[in-house]
Amino acid sequence: MPAPEPAEAFLGELTGRRVLDLGCGTARRAARLVREHGAVVDAVDPAADAIGRARAAYGSLPGLRLFHAALDAHLRTAEPYDVIYSAGGVPSGELRLLAPSLATALAPGGVLCLSVPDDGPQTVPTTASTTARPATPAPGTWETLLAEHGLRVEETATLRTSGPANPPGPAGRTGYRLVRARRPPRVCARPRGGGPPAAHAAIGVGAIVHGPRGLLLGRHRRGTWELPGGTVEPGESLRDTVVRELREETGLRAAPSDVRLLGTLLDEAGGIVRMTVGAVVTRWEGEPADQPDESVGDWRWYSLDRLPPSLFECSAQSLTVWRPDLPIDHAPAHFTPYGS
Repeated sequence: MPAPEPAEAFLGELTGRRVLDLGCGTARRAARLVREHGAVVDAVDPAADAIGRARAAYGSLPGLRLFHAALDAHLRTAEPYDVIYSAGGVPSGELRLLAPSLATALAPGGVLCLSVPDDGPQTVPTTASTTARPATPAPGTWETLLAEHGLRVEETATLRTSGPANPPGPAGRTGYRLVRARRPPRVCARPRGGGPPAAHAAIGVGAIVHGPRGLLLGRHRRGTWELPGGTVEPGESLRDTVVRELREETGLRAAPSDVRLLGTLLDEAGGIVRMTVGAVVTRWEGEPADQPDESVGDWRWYSLDRLPPSLFECSAQSLTVWRPDLPIDHAPAHFTPYGS
């Protein structure tokens, strides 16, 4: 049962566009696109006899280039194409291996059109770094396979071709699926999976509020004296976190533009990487006061030469990167300053 050809309307506008016929066979389709639609076509096939017949028939046709090459090798080395199509020329069992190269062989905005057998389960050939696995996706999963490599599926269609005059082919094949996908104009990033990543670090901020009355410190319910600060919440910038924590813990009001970030401090606590971003609040409004349901209170202004003992480690680290001459001993931390 021959593979159906993607109709020219399915391929989109072809005049003057760079087109690749992947698994071209004798290049009959490629020659028609050059002659009737003004496309500039490269036709590639790994079978030497097929390319030999193609060269005998169409070797002198302007606008058509014929290549005897492995499909993946050609995709990885050729200049990007506006359109790539294959009328059954990509074996279902190899599509997973070709998908990364197909995605990068398309120019931004380029179109991929595949006519693939609607077969039963097959197995991808194994290599030194892969294991055997089902290769022909169930209906609906071609979209998932191509999307994993950054292509947006725009249309699919199933062609049922078996009947009394056309019985099922190998492996019970009863038709072909046409799939059209497009490479987005811009490179798209995506998560590795659907769940949240495993937590490997904790990140928080320490806000240095220093003015004519001294440095603002509060006492934690566990006994340490601390800068206003806390953990970053989803969707926040670091400056947003400083402003929110300052308001929630002390009642003071500031704007993100009033926050100068010093840099990142890295240390370890209980096997967890701890990240602290020290920040200087250059302008604020209000008077510090204890806030309901907060773990830090008893806010006081301290002179830098009369700081209380039992400073919280992260606060002490932030203070010494702000003022290295302060006589404060604390656990070491790696400091990466931010540009001004």
